[in-house]
Amino acid sequence: MALDKITRRLKIKARIRKRIKGTQERPRISVFRSNKHIYAQIIDDTKGQTLISASTKSKELVEKLTNKLTKQQQAELVGSFLAQKALEANIKDVVFDRNGYKYHGRVKAFADGARKGGLNF
Repeated sequence: MALDKITRRLKIKARIRKRIKGTQERPRISVFRSNKHIYAQIIDDTKGQTLISASTKSKELVEKLTNKLTKQQQAELVGSFLAQKALEANIKDVVFDRNGYKYHGRVKAFADGARKGGLNF
């Protein structure tokens, strides 16, 4: 069962990545979620280079993330933190890559946090 879930997500991911490309003007935000953490990168696909990254394990966020926050609240915090770092690097417009996950729950909370932080996608 678990293997079927993983292969299904990877098929969806491949379908999404066929259409979504990050450029220098509009880099791609890629989101990965594990059972405990959420990770995000802003990627320029033309150079194959990660420009900015953030996660629930980031040094700047570890003290803000306490056990009292839910995973969705943590994801929203990571989204706003990534948006803040992106705006400092003059990145305002991005393409959102949900990485095969449903746009629901933690992925949606991350996207909402990034939008509140000032990113356009």
